[in-house]
Amino acid sequence: MESGRKVEKVARKRSAAVLEEGGDACAVGNEVQSMLEKFGADINKAMQVKQKHLESLTKNHMTGSQHKLEQLWSNYHGQRKKTTQQFSQRVSTAVQQWEAEAHRSEEQEEKLSNLFRQQQKILQQARLAQNQKLKVVRELYDQFVKNMDEMEKSQNEFLQASQEELKKEMATLQKKLLMEAQQQEMATVRKSLQSMFF
Repeated sequence: MESGRKVEKVARKRSAAVLEEGGDACAVGNEVQSMLEKFGADINKAMQVKQKHLESLTKNHMTGSQHKLEQLWSNYHGQRKKTTQQFSQRVSTAVQQWEAEAHRSEEQEEKLSNLFRQQQKILQQARLAQNQKLKVVRELYDQFVKNMDEMEKSQNEFLQASQEELKKEMATLQKKLLMEAQQQEMATVRKSLQSMFF
């Protein structure tokens, strides 16, 4: 565009110079016309070259931009895929760990439940044994109280019988002593009577 303006200025100067010199107006017009056509052709040629250069630059730029976009998309897709895989791997690992912990917890819970049942069974057996022993002790106590009552009753009966027997023996002994005393007195009286009469 600037070269076209320069050419146009030169043409004007030359036209003005020719007119000043008094040359033929027609010849000058033809010369100017041919110069303008020549410059127009040059300008068109330059514009075509610039247009092709611009198209080439645009095409190269578009190709580079498309390549960069494809590379960016590929990088983004690869990074996304990698991130997704890492996330999936971490989630899978976490789920596996959780399942393992849950399984261990279930096992521990089952062990504790079995241990609790065993302890409960042992306690029930111990309580049953204690109840049986307490029953035996109660039966022994009841038997002891019964034996003591029977023994006391038997002793009371024995004491009563002994007292009765002793009373009878005492009465018999008293009778015997009384009879002996009477017999002795009778004998003494007899003797006294005999001595008096004989």
